[in-house]
This record gives sequence, C-alpha cells and structure tokens, in this order.
Amino acid sequence: MKTPSTIAASDMEPMRFRMARWVMANRGLVLIIFALATIAFAVGIPRVEIRTIFKDLLPADDPFVQVYYDHPNFGNPLTVSVMIKRKQGDIYNADTLQKVWQMTRDIDLTPGIDHDQLISIATEKLRFAESTPYGIDMRPLMDDSVPSTPDEVSDFRRRVEQSPNARVFYVARDETATLINATFLDSVEYGEAFEFVQDLVAKAADDQHEIYVAGQPTLTGWVYKLQKQTYEIFALTLGLLVVLLVLYMRNIAGVVMPVVCAAMAAIWGVGFIGWLDRPIEPLLTIVPLLLVARTLSHCIQYTERYYEVLEHLKDKRKAAEVSMGVMLAPSVLGIMADVFGIVFIALAPITAMYNHALFCGAWALWLIPNGVFLASILLSYLPVPTNADRISGGAAKETGIHRAQKILLSRIALLTYGKYARFTAVVVVVIGAVATYESFHIKIGNPTEGSNLLWHDSEFNTAVRAINSHFPGMNTLEIVLEAKTRDKNVRVARTPEVAEVASRIQAMVESDLTLAPQATLSFTDYMMEGNRLFSGGNPRWLPLDPTVAAVRAAGTAVVFGSNPVNFGHVSDFEFQSSTISLWFKDNKQETVDAALASARRAVEAVGEDHPQFRVRMATGFIALQQAMNNVVHRYHWFILAMVNIAIGIISAIAYRSFVAALLLLIPVNLSNFLLVAAMKWMGIGLDINAVIVAVMGVGVGIDYGIYLLSRICEEFTAQGQDWERAITEALTTTGKAIMFTASIMLIGILPWYFMSDLKFMADMGLLLVAIMLINMVLSLVVLPLLVWFVKPSFASREDLALSENIDLSKYMTPPVVAAVLASEK
Repeated sequence: MKTPSTIAASDMEPMRFRMARWVMANRGLVLIIFALATIAFAVGIPRVEIRTIFKDLLPADDPFVQVYYDHPNFGNPLTVSVMIKRKQGDIYNADTLQKVWQMTRDIDLTPGIDHDQLISIATEKLRFAESTPYGIDMRPLMDDSVPSTPDEVSDFRRRVEQSPNARVFYVARDETATLINATFLDSVEYGEAFEFVQDLVAKAADDQHEIYVAGQPTLTGWVYKLQKQTYEIFALTLGLLVVLLVLYMRNIAGVVMPVVCAAMAAIWGVGFIGWLDRPIEPLLTIVPLLLVARTLSHCIQYTERYYEVLEHLKDKRKAAEVSMGVMLAPSVLGIMADVFGIVFIALAPITAMYNHALFCGAWALWLIPNGVFLASILLSYLPVPTNADRISGGAAKETGIHRAQKILLSRIALLTYGKYARFTAVVVVVIGAVATYESFHIKIGNPTEGSNLLWHDSEFNTAVRAINSHFPGMNTLEIVLEAKTRDKNVRVARTPEVAEVASRIQAMVESDLTLAPQATLSFTDYMMEGNRLFSGGNPRWLPLDPTVAAVRAAGTAVVFGSNPVNFGHVSDFEFQSSTISLWFKDNKQETVDAALASARRAVEAVGEDHPQFRVRMATGFIALQQAMNNVVHRYHWFILAMVNIAIGIISAIAYRSFVAALLLLIPVNLSNFLLVAAMKWMGIGLDINAVIVAVMGVGVGIDYGIYLLSRICEEFTAQGQDWERAITEALTTTGKAIMFTASIMLIGILPWYFMSDLKFMADMGLLLVAIMLINMVLSLVVLPLLVWFVKPSFASREDLALSENIDLSKYMTPPVVAAVLASEK
C-alpha cells in the first residue's frame, strides 16, 4: 500500500476508481436498486422445487439411455421391491399368504404406480402351467381368494412348484420369503410414494414377519425424508460460521457486512433458479456451502483491506470508496473464475448438472454486485470499528488470534524463499507426484453393495442385503432383441431366430467364468416351458424344435388366454421386441464392469444385426448406472480442461502475462489431484455428484491465488522490489483472510460428518473440508514458492490494475497527511 512518503502524485485516475466514486456518491440510489432487485428475486423463492427427476439424471446422448427410452418396460429402475419374510417356518401358511395378498393390493394404490407392472405371487402375472387333455392350461398362482385351508395352501405350493419363474424370482430358495415388485411412472412424486409405502410396511409388520423395502424410488424417498435433517445441519453450520466470524472480527462492520452480502447473494441465486422453474437436485444442496465459503473469503479479504485503508484515511466513507476501487479488479477476476469453474459443468449432457450449473453459476455471479458495490456501501454506513488497527496491524500491533496468525504465517513464509525454498519444492513435487498417481487410480462409480448415499447399516442398505441374500438380486442388465419393423402378422419375439439367439446368449453368460449372473430370463424360457408341457411334461422337451411351426406353437400355447401385459417384463405387448434379463447380486463398479463385458462377449458371438431384429446393449439398472459413470469418465477431465483454459485466458489478460496464468493454475491443478487422491483414500467413488463438488473446488483455489498474487505484486513495489519482504507481507495480510476462511469453514462443515444420516452428505462434508484445507495450504505455500523461483517481471509494472496499488495521499485530508507523516518520522 503506497503512503505519502513512498509515492508521488499519480497519473489520471483509473476507471475503477471513477466507478467507485460514482457508486458512493449515489449510494442511496444504489441501495434502493439493490432493495428492489432483492424483492424481485425473493418473489421467485417460493417457486423453487427441490426434487429428483430420474430422467434428469441420465445422459441423453448415451446409447444405454436411448435403449431405456425406447423400451422403458424392460428392467425399469423405478421399481420398488418389498420382501415379506416369515421369521419361523415358510411362507406357505394362510397368515403369510393373506399378508402378501393384502400388501399387493395396497401397494397398487400408491400414487404414481404403474398398475401394469405390479408383480407378486398374488397377481395374475405369475402363472403356472399344466397339461390337460385339452391342451396347456395357464392360470394365476393365486385365484380370486387367498388360500386359507391346509388343502388350499398345499395346492398353492404345488402351483408355485410348477411355475419356474415364480420359484426363482418371487419365492426364496428356502421358502421363507417372497417378493413384491412395483414399478412406478416417471411422473411419480418420490416423497409421497415413499411415505405411502412406508406406512403400509409399518402397518403390516408384526412379530411373525419381517418386511424389507428397497429399490431406486425408495432410495430417493430416503433422501427426501432426510432432507429436513440436512436443512438443520446447514443452519447449524451457518450459525457456527457467524459465531466464529464474531469471535474473529469483534466489531459490527466486520460481521454485518459479510453476513448481509452472503444473504443477499443467496436470495438472488435461489430466487433466480425459482424464476427459471428448474428443480434443484436434493443431493446437491450441500454445494452452496462452497458458495458461502467463497462469499466469506471475498468479504473477509474486502473487510481487512478496508481496515488498512481506514487506518490511513480516518474517514469510513472515503475508505469504503477507495477499498472498492482497490478490490474491484481482483474481486471481479476471482468471482469470474468461480463462475467459469461452475458453468462448464453444464457441458455434461445431464439435465440435473445443467440446472445445477445455472443455479450455482448465477449465485456466484451475483457476488460481483453484492460483494463489491453493496459491501462498500454497507461499510460506509456501519460504525467505524474500534479494533481495526489490531486486526490490520496498523498503529498498534495485532493481538489475540490475529497476532497468532501473523506469527504462523511469517514462519510459513520462511519455507517459500531463501535456503528452505528448495527443500519445500522437493516435498511439494513428491507429494504432487503421489497425488497425481493416486488420482488416476480412483474408482469411478459405486464402491459398495446397495447405495453409497446411505450408511452401511441404514435401513435401506440392510434391506438390499436381505433381498440379495434370498433372491437373484435387484440389479438387472437387459439385452434387448428389438424388432426392425412392427408387423402384426409376424410376432418377432416368438420366431425361431429370436429363440435361438436368446438361448445362446443366456447359455454363454451363465457359463462365463469371470462373472456369471445369478439368474437369467427371456420369453424363450416361457416358450421352452410351454414346449415341455405340450410334449407330455418331460424335461427332455425343454429345448425348442427350431422349426417355425414348433416355435410358434410353443409361443401360442404360452400366451393363449392370457393378457399380453402379463409378459410385459420380457416382451412388449405385441410380442415384437423382447429382452434377456440378467440378474446380479450387487451394483459395485467391478460387478457392473464384469457384467457388461460378459454381455458384450455374448452379443459379439451371436452378432448384433439379424434379418428381422437387432440385438441392443443395453438397459436396466446396471446399464443406466454405467451410463452415468460414462459421463464422469468422458467429461471429468474435459470440464477441468475447459475451466483451466478459461481461467488461464482471463488471468493472462488481467495480469497481461501468461506467466501469471501459469502461476495461478499450477497450484489449482495440484489441488485437484490432491483432492481426487483424498477421495480415493476416503473410499469415496467418483460419481456425478462428487465431480460437481470437485470441479467447483477449483474456483475456491483460484480465488485464493488471485488475491495472494495481487497482494504480492503490490508489496513487491511497496517493499522496494524485495521478493522476500513482499512474500512475507502478502502472507501476513492477505494470507490471514485465506487462513481464517479455510479454518472457519473446516469447523463449520465438520458437523456434517458426525450428524448426517446421509452418508453422501457426510462424505461431501469431508470433501469440502479437504477442498478448503488443500487450497489453503497450496495457496500459502506453493504459489509464493513459485513466485520466488520464477520472479515474474509483471509484478513490477506500475499499470497493473490487479496489483491493488493506490496512492492514498490523493484521498487524505491535510490533517490526516500531517499525522501520517509525523508517524513515519
């Protein structure tokens, strides 16, 4: 900071100072404009929807997703599985069967359910077949009433034994449990459906039965239910941040200005997305904490610079004006770097990510008016802090935490220049090399059985494990045999070619030594069973005669007198396209990879293109999970590259030097490698949500770097072009705000890990802590270290707006000038 004894009169006043003067001269009018804008944005807040839309989570350009859209009935992931387990004995008793019957009919009343895709042993979709003198008789397992007498229960058991589909997929091998599968429409309101089903389960549970509920809609329902807890922890975090800010600043201006500016930016950001009528994904509600951190970081930097200027000018209005002129350029550059770090998330072809980029990008952008113009106006009205000199190190030395920070930062500065610099550089290079190696070996996708969104012992994950232990699993991979044309005279799904291809694929995947599915199912299985019964019931007749007549006869025998809807899970209603369903125990990423590889080998062996149909990979839960992981694989590094390019360009223009851009980008990219490595060590998989948090973390790092590099440039001129003194002074001033922001965010975010029942939120809390700590350390150590080795020439330029240089003598009244000169003597 230039003082009367170190600078002569400067040239024409830059535009940023003329803008600051106009804003402060019309601060009443500007405040009215801010108030009107805030009211307008606030009106949009009630329109905000925090909800999950399943299709918004899917990448529109992925071939697996295209198969899902073309054939939504096959392996629909919006399926809830309810397992009713008898604690003592098996399910073949009147009490249990009555419970299954009633639960099936109650679930059919759930809002948003697809009535055509409800399957249990109490629905007509599960049928048994037996041969009679008049042909094959296909009837529902359970008639219009529940078996109640011993003879009726015994007959029902016989029917199940004659239904291979029911025995494998809906009655457990040990006969102690049965499954109800209910599929929901895309328009389902997850919270409403979840509460409805949970209420049914609570009423049905008794001392003889255990009931488990799982499935993607149930998982989303748990997220909705725990959302209230998320808001409570969020409020606790904000409260902790305010308390820590009070303890640090200990004055009204230093607390009120950051809080008001952060609140205004939040109102504008939330109101903006409300006016756009775009929903916010519930799992991403923790991300605004990064924006809060960004706001606090900027406001604390701004406030401490205001204290420094105020110490010289002794006039709060003039000090606020000068602070605006000084901080305008680095603030806008830092905020725009944040904006670029967010908006490029929208490049991924996922609607939820696009909506999130709009929401957070706009929020970050609103920091420019609120964190620059409104900040100075508020400081000009708020009381003059009585302890400003003890914070800024002006007339009196710092005390308390400020003194402790200065001592610590002075020690850190010693590591970045002189004889210790080479040793520090070696340590940084080694750590960077290890982190880079580890970051390229992180697992993409889900690392656990069930969902990594919830804790291992959560009710949902417990249900997943219980269902998986009794049935083939909840995760299907669907290979679709799609008819090329829809000819009502040709039932493609019931042709010999389809039957042969389906049988070959099933045989190959079932014998795969790498990973065989727990079970497989296709319409061909139904035809084979029909063929066996039609031929006298001997299992030797399961294989289909490849002639057209034999296959058509078997297909006709199976569906005769039955509603085509009953086969909707394996064929469309016109028997044109069909699917081969492969069941797997879990959805861990290694299972997903092995399942897809096995299916691809089988499809390559039979060929994709056939005269009447094509074989399409793939749909089902396994394929759709991989589709979302493919986005991470394709776009993670691409988005980071675009962020680097954008930040590099604007930094080079702002500092008029490509060297400056490199100095800023090296720590930022190193922090990204360290962050991804930390995720690997913490067991956090790299999925879409984690990528969003990681990419936004780049903005925090570049923000710290811009403020610190700008201050080094200023101090380099003020300290007589002495690099050691410039680095030390920059770290003990601007570095204080960086250290304090990271420290309070660490304390404020830690409750997420210990209090959240959503494991994802707890993991993201740790991730945010890692982001703040890593960026703080790299900004305070690596950036000045690079400056010391490079010694950039742009730092000595007098016309560098981002150096924050200012001749305060032009703004001093004569008595103040005399007092300052006297103190310097």
